[in-house]
Amino acid sequence: MSIRYILFDLDGTLLPMDQDLFIKAYFKGLATALAPYGYDPEKLIGAIWAGTSAMIGNRGDRTNEEVFWDKFCAIFGDAVRGDEPKFDTFYRTGFQQVQQVCGFDPRAAQVIQTVKDRGFTPVLATNPIFPAIATESRIGWAGLDKNDFALYTTYENSRFCKPSTDYYLQILKTLGASPEECVMVGNDVGEDMVAQTLGMQVFLLTDCLINKHGADISSYPQGSFDALLTFLQNL
Repeated sequence: MSIRYILFDLDGTLLPMDQDLFIKAYFKGLATALAPYGYDPEKLIGAIWAGTSAMIGNRGDRTNEEVFWDKFCAIFGDAVRGDEPKFDTFYRTGFQQVQQVCGFDPRAAQVIQTVKDRGFTPVLATNPIFPAIATESRIGWAGLDKNDFALYTTYENSRFCKPSTDYYLQILKTLGASPEECVMVGNDVGEDMVAQTLGMQVFLLTDCLINKHGADISSYPQGSFDALLTFLQNL
């Protein structure tokens, strides 16, 4: 069966970054933006982590957005759902400063153009723990546009998270594709290479490699952006 779709992770893949630096800058910016509205920074960050954990554990009966806000409201009270526009304002403004701790590689755009030139369809399979407004910003930081992708996963349109294979199955269902028609490209061994268990081909981008459990990665096609370009050209 021929390849139709190339799935890409975003953070650490198309958008180079040190994940720890990104999270630190993100939380600092969010806490600063919401402090004037009475949000204690430590409690706010704890609630964001709790909401994120709830999304990662989502079993599909609700969207990740619903799961996140249910957990967040359980900590701060139902009235805080009315503060969602304040979060959106942060993502349009203060969140943009987080770009300063991210890298940039022009080969990301070259990779996406190569995919299109080869007749494949790019899909952005980024862990859907952010709202669309934040995901679209990070796409822009990578030198890309949301319209480069047939689909990009956000907490609004997703019911699972990585590393669950159900996350990938939901993408396949949305695309109307089989695993054998897809390739998953990512930098996180645990979250991205799991797609191979469904029958997808994979490529491990090693520039910002994450291998939390020290897994043997020798069997995966892998390398830098240059190696990825060669891999794509040979599909």
